[in-house]
Amino acid sequence: MRHCVSAVLGMTVLGGNCYAQPAAASPSLVLNNCDPAADGRNPCPQSFHRPREAPLSQMAQVGRMLFYDRALSGSGKLSCASCHDPANHYGPSGDTPVFEGGADLHRQGRRAIPTLTYLERMPPFSIGPDLGNDDVAPRVIGVPSTGNQRGSKTATDTASSAAHIVPQGGLFWDGRADTFQQQAGGPLFDPDEMASKPERVSARLNTAPYRQALLALAGPRGAQDPAFLREEALFAIGRYELEDRSFHDYSSKFDAWLEGKARFSPLEREGYLLFNDPQKGNCAACHLDHITRDGLPPLFTDHQYEALGAPRNMAISRNAVASYYDLGVCDAQPDGRKSFAAYCGMFVTPTLRNVATRHVFFHNGVFHTLETVLDFYALRDLQPEKFYPRRPGGKLDAYNDITERDRSNIDTIDAPFDRKSGEKPALNENERRAIIAFLETLTDADISGSAKAEDAHTRQAGKRQDE
Repeated sequence: MRHCVSAVLGMTVLGGNCYAQPAAASPSLVLNNCDPAADGRNPCPQSFHRPREAPLSQMAQVGRMLFYDRALSGSGKLSCASCHDPANHYGPSGDTPVFEGGADLHRQGRRAIPTLTYLERMPPFSIGPDLGNDDVAPRVIGVPSTGNQRGSKTATDTASSAAHIVPQGGLFWDGRADTFQQQAGGPLFDPDEMASKPERVSARLNTAPYRQALLALAGPRGAQDPAFLREEALFAIGRYELEDRSFHDYSSKFDAWLEGKARFSPLEREGYLLFNDPQKGNCAACHLDHITRDGLPPLFTDHQYEALGAPRNMAISRNAVASYYDLGVCDAQPDGRKSFAAYCGMFVTPTLRNVATRHVFFHNGVFHTLETVLDFYALRDLQPEKFYPRRPGGKLDAYNDITERDRSNIDTIDAPFDRKSGEKPALNENERRAIIAFLETLTDADISGSAKAEDAHTRQAGKRQDE
């Protein structure tokens, strides 16, 4: 039986959804002569390894029931699926910047809801050299509190900053969890989200329809130790997220194009080339779009963190307090604003898979359309008045959601952010539309009829459990 290591589960996985490990892909596959042909076809079709189709393990089946169980929450009305809607690729379905939860369902969350898809290869959080197109976590080294000069990155040379030290890996916007098990417990016990308490979860586990199945998997200790049984329940949710193909289906038009089974439209082709052009979109510098050396499909993220200077979102009530700042990575670490000051204001680079189905962008949900996001990338420092407010005296308050001390962490050296006032933007309006057309090719196909039926059955079971 194959043994694979799952970083996000923090365990060894036996068989099942292990990925095959082929020989290293030839570097020639990513040369310019493999750009899309004029007719949109891929002149260098490639094969890659998707997760294997396999029935869910017993633990994952229990995890699926837990995922949809609203009775676990403090209000009795929220489940994991309330925020991570399977109908919208396990992301939010609405356009509110943050979810309203809590015991009374009127408390704002702190950040926009991230998708749960395509996290199966996320390495644990670490700080070390930039490894380019690699899923392996770097060696953890000392963290500079100041003076960590940022390395430039381009779409054609993602490892050009390898000598520079960067935060990478981990779950949530700030990397504070390393495993799905840890991630599941975060929202469950957050007073602004599911707002549950350990005692409430234990009480539910003792009465839920899946109780006997969970106890059978947890063993004698599960029946005697409530804390252990709660951890087993969180572990089960993690197994479900790892094993169920709908969390990482790799069924988009882009995947079919990689395999030579689909063609780009002229606009999609233009967008792809701009996405990869280091002088234009330069998107692939962080949103890696090539098959890995292990023959795995691209995740459209390098797992690293960036400070992009997104505008402050005044729709989030806590932002009305002038002294409040959400500084991402450094706020997730003990004494981080001092010891991790070089990374204050940085948030993880999310996957772009299924991004065209989202209605909330950036960690604070400040933008609601891809058009606005692309405008921000191209015009942030050329027309800042489009995005930032003015102070009472009339001065423009640029980069207003990060402390002045930490604004030097913002990326101003990589295209398209390297343009200065008076220069032309790296991307004109038509080019921005073309990139959006390409991004739309990253949307997965609908899940299979059987998976829909399973999810519908599970949601109905969840409703009955809440009554």
